[in-house]
Amino acid sequence: MFRSVFITGTDTGIGKTRTSVALLRALAAAGARAVGMKPVASGCDWQDGHWSNEDARALIAASTPAPAYALCNPYALRDAVAPHLAAVAAGVSIELPPLQAAYAALAASGDGVVVEGAGGWAVPLGPQLMQADIPRALQLPVVLVVGLRLGCISHALLSARAIRADGCELLGWIGNAIDPDQPLQADNIATLRERLHAPCLGLLPHGLDADIGPALDAAVAALTAAA
Repeated sequence: MFRSVFITGTDTGIGKTRTSVALLRALAAAGARAVGMKPVASGCDWQDGHWSNEDARALIAASTPAPAYALCNPYALRDAVAPHLAAVAAGVSIELPPLQAAYAALAASGDGVVVEGAGGWAVPLGPQLMQADIPRALQLPVVLVVGLRLGCISHALLSARAIRADGCELLGWIGNAIDPDQPLQADNIATLRERLHAPCLGLLPHGLDADIGPALDAAVAALTAAA
């Protein structure tokens, strides 16, 4: 068993899926049946009679066991825009009960669930629904993926502040080196360690993903210890 977790990020395109997939594989290597979930995904293509998102497919491929698509990604929205706008375009209202039901089914199929959010933390999902409502409803701690690039310190500190202000537990953060030429990257990481007031659970290098599993040993230890 391990403690299920919600993965958010300092922005869109900073490596939430890369991190979630790597975490699923690392948990599986540690002997856990780890299942991925993407509750809401905007930016889908039509496959096998339904809208399908690339990130959700990556989570399914990394899951043990692989879940049905509809459970992994209950809201698959065609347009690659903010989820609340994609939902309006699709004539869909994003609601918590279908997400809670899908999560419960996934949790029953494995030892825990890695739930990947959409975009950054403060993403609207509907007129009265924010992304923060998902981890609150599912009672999940949050891991913040920090895209290591210019501006990451402010983005990370603001995201951490918002996570806590929204009543969620910040379990820790993972740095993802999306800019291999980031100036003073080590100094930025040192500042994040000092000021985020949450443990660093891993640092993912830029480039290929073949050997990044050991980089998440701290994350696996934190999730399994808390189960």
